[in-house]
Amino acid sequence: MSAIRPGATAPPIPGVTFGGGPRLLAFYKVTCPVCRMAAPKIQALADRYPDAVVPLGQDPAEKLTEFADEYGLTHAALPELPPYETSDAYGVGTVPTLFLVGDDGTVLETVESWSREGYNGVAYRLAELTGREYEPVSEPGDGLPPFRPG
Repeated sequence: MSAIRPGATAPPIPGVTFGGGPRLLAFYKVTCPVCRMAAPKIQALADRYPDAVVPLGQDPAEKLTEFADEYGLTHAALPELPPYETSDAYGVGTVPTLFLVGDDGTVLETVESWSREGYNGVAYRLAELTGREYEPVSEPGDGLPPFRPG
C-alpha cells in the first residue's frame, strides 16, 4: 500500500469538511512508538493552526482519550476503526502519516513516519496558506532524530 501523493484529490472523511482553509490530517495509532514520539510535534502544529489539524487515531475512542491525556493532546482525535476504510482510502500503510490538504481538497503534502524535514515542511506550507509566520516544529537539539520510520 502506498500513501496518496500530492496532487491527488483527498478522499472524503466522515465528520471532516474540506474548504474553508487547509486541513492537516494526522493518522496515528496509540501503540506506535514513533507516533508517541511525534505526538508533541503534532500538538505543536495543532496549537499554531487549531482549525487545520485533524487527528485520526486508529483506535477506539477510550484509547484515544487515554493517549491524549498521557501526551497532553488537546485536539480530540476521530476514531478510525477496523476495517480502516479512511486509512485505506488514503493508502496509509505506516503511522504516523500526515496529509496536508488544500482548500480545494487537493493533497499538497504527504509525510510518512517521523521526518523533521517533512514536519517542518508541513509547518511552512501551513504558515504560507494561513498567512501566519513560519515556526519550525522540530530543530536539531530537541531530542528527536532527523528521521525515524513508523
